[in-house]
Amino acid sequence: MTHDLIVIGAGPAGISAALTAASLGLKTVLLDEQPRAGGQIYRNVTVAPQTVTKLLGPDYLYGRTMAEQLERSGVDVRHTTVVWDVARDLSVTAMQAGRSFQLRAPQVIAATGAMERPSPIPGWTLPGVMNAGAAQIALKSAGSIPSGPVVLAGGGPLLLLVACQLLEAGAILAGIVETSPAANRWSALPHLPAALRTPAALLKGLGFLRKLRSAGVPWFTGATELAVDGQAQAQALSFKASDRAHSLNASVVLLHHGVVPNTQLTRLMRVEHDWDTAQVCWQPRVDAWGQTSLEGLRIAGDGASIGGALAAESSGVLAALGAAQAIDRLSLAERDARAQPALKALKQQLRIRPFLDALYRPPEWINTPADDAVVCRCEEVTAGRVREMARMGCQGPNQTKFFSRCGMGPCQGRMCGATVSQILAKELRKKMAEIGAYRIRAPLKPVPMASLAALFDDNHENHPT
Repeated sequence: MTHDLIVIGAGPAGISAALTAASLGLKTVLLDEQPRAGGQIYRNVTVAPQTVTKLLGPDYLYGRTMAEQLERSGVDVRHTTVVWDVARDLSVTAMQAGRSFQLRAPQVIAATGAMERPSPIPGWTLPGVMNAGAAQIALKSAGSIPSGPVVLAGGGPLLLLVACQLLEAGAILAGIVETSPAANRWSALPHLPAALRTPAALLKGLGFLRKLRSAGVPWFTGATELAVDGQAQAQALSFKASDRAHSLNASVVLLHHGVVPNTQLTRLMRVEHDWDTAQVCWQPRVDAWGQTSLEGLRIAGDGASIGGALAAESSGVLAALGAAQAIDRLSLAERDARAQPALKALKQQLRIRPFLDALYRPPEWINTPADDAVVCRCEEVTAGRVREMARMGCQGPNQTKFFSRCGMGPCQGRMCGATVSQILAKELRKKMAEIGAYRIRAPLKPVPMASLAALFDDNHENHPT
């Protein structure tokens, strides 16, 4: 073993896990693809200029303290490092500076975070169409905003947050098109009393609404039949709302229908997953300490269940405490005692989650899109083709690879997997557990042949420091 603990991902969950482990004396290494700690939530926070931090607000700036603590902690942090394989014996293969190497530890915490739910509508593959999170990344990384009129479509807190940030930065907002069905409000109502116990979060959301309304941004609710119009470039978003057809001119269309756990690594590891009907996504099965069905592999943060940055921070602490106890660095009593603040904080942070999950539940037509919508972007397979495969006898997502190459692109079904499974489940009238998900194989991401040729063990004298 080269380390006591390997942490994958330097977002709020990974940072808090690494800091907690280091404080307990565990020899810890943190691997992350980005050049700086922070993950997607706190991307570039340690070097972001004041003009950017002012736009992004105190929630973003909060991450600077965590990232700076990590720099001073003594944790072995390896930036610009791509983890492309994790074996069931918990050996981790990664690439840094064009060379691959291996690390081994009895405990691994995967803090790989979330990804935006795909929004497969007609025209979503056109240039000028992005996820709302991509626009936020550009703002965090380079202080840049889209040029020309921007339309934001979908639902969820992030959509409103990005809209406010772009407005503050000087972008031209041509409209906000909400797709959340009106019935969602009634579904969310029973969860409102618990949400009211987190008034700060609710007030923040109301603040977003007030700001956008005051700015006079055109607003549409209950929208359906979304399609991006254009030939070589997005030119407009067409939709129906209030029983009328609408079209908003736009050079940039930002789509967002919530976030879901990034399960590529956990699928690679063949751990048990469950289909969560509330968050409409696959989730790896974990206990309170992040432990999966594979001994030693733990998941922290949004990679297990969507809870947000602060919840991810608390779950990282719990995962690290669980890892320390598993390798006899803490007794059960010590673990439980140290865990109390994080458990209390996590409970408070998750109070609002059922309300948000119900209020912003994606519409059914996003999960099972129209026939002409491209589902698999890599291989350009439409939803209609997936339905045709079901009629031809295809019984699960892995069979679609034989019928059409669907899911065989570089992303290995990361973008299309859940959508394909949901289409098949509906067509075949089966539960998601019966349909299953794509099997993921190494490498998780494309790796140059030169890197594979240079693969060496971490114990080798040429290991990069």
